[in-house]
Amino acid sequence: MASFTKRVQVSALSGEKSRKILLQGSALPTWTENASLRTRFLSSRQKEAFSRSVDRILQCYIRNMTGPPSPLIEDYLREAGFWHVAMIGRGCKLAPKLISALIERWRPETHTFHLLCGECTITLEEVHLQLGLPVDGDAVTGSVYSADWGAVCYEFLGAIPDNINGDNWRLSDAGLVTNLVHLRWLPKLVDFRAAGEFSWGSAVLATLYREMCGATRPNKAKTRGCLSLLQSWARFLFPFLRPRVDHPYTFPLITRWNHSASYAQLPTCLEDIRLLLEQQSRAQFQWTPYEDPTIRAVIPDEYLQNPNAWHVKVLLVNFAIVEMHQSDRVLQQFGFRQPIPVASEVLDDHHKIDLRIHGKPYLLSKEERQRQLRAQRERRRPLNPRRRDDDAGPLTVPTQSPGPATRPT
Repeated sequence: MASFTKRVQVSALSGEKSRKILLQGSALPTWTENASLRTRFLSSRQKEAFSRSVDRILQCYIRNMTGPPSPLIEDYLREAGFWHVAMIGRGCKLAPKLISALIERWRPETHTFHLLCGECTITLEEVHLQLGLPVDGDAVTGSVYSADWGAVCYEFLGAIPDNINGDNWRLSDAGLVTNLVHLRWLPKLVDFRAAGEFSWGSAVLATLYREMCGATRPNKAKTRGCLSLLQSWARFLFPFLRPRVDHPYTFPLITRWNHSASYAQLPTCLEDIRLLLEQQSRAQFQWTPYEDPTIRAVIPDEYLQNPNAWHVKVLLVNFAIVEMHQSDRVLQQFGFRQPIPVASEVLDDHHKIDLRIHGKPYLLSKEERQRQLRAQRERRRPLNPRRRDDDAGPLTVPTQSPGPATRPT
């Protein structure tokens, strides 16, 4: 396909004079042209859903800490591996348009962003260096079921909180913000030294992968996960989307965006961000940003001891969430030559597992799961079934719900 030069007129949201960008590249269809090609063979309902998603801007949610942690708990946070991530504080403001444009390029089957320059993704290296979380350790998993969460709280806390809602603990921040925290995390934090042996970074990345995979559905309006990591990763990797910050780098690296920044000459609308992502050449991407000596100088030595853990192809686990770390498809992010990647792992069945649906069946006992299935079948039956050969009137058959299952001792 012949190379050509294309002039694109990009309108600015602020009402200033429109700016002309001279972009060079191959004669590839733009995102809008791709959209028309995608809808050619869709049904009317699919076209309607797709049209709603073309200019979709996802609602993004984040929970930032109000300030640094108390010095009284510093030793405990260091033992558990949470000290650096706790120092992030309020963090930066999310950019929903940037996040939406990135998720448009996300492919759930490969867990990578597909761009003209190649594939790229958020890896364990980003979680380790940008958040300061451990990535080399045990998987964060276990049972999520308990017959009496109050007894669990009494065993580990010495008291039963009043604000327990089922299997969630309702926590409030000075009465302003209320969060529900699942009590399955409590047994993991009994011993802070043992908690430091878990790969918390893998759990965070698995959750972010799962949320981005869900956000690719056209009817999805919201997304969660560690979106501040997604946004910071994009700014480090894509210089043309990076605001100017006149402040030295600090660790963890995500704290760079806590300081005042200049967003002059950066795209502010969804179409402009799409255009830049599509038209930039490979040379305009910074594949190994952490090799910069000014960045390397602020990273603690213990975070550079085992860089091989960053590019290992491994399952990322966070209880019911299981996602594949497809590092073999983005080896150029680690300074390696990228060969033709092999077929990606198929994890469709794992994507269907969710703790938030169907009575939270994951990791329940076999007897408890069977009891739930029986109860669901009973609820689906009609309350007053009528026999087909009975014309005299409805025959009422009393239904009995199954009694409580006896758990094995």
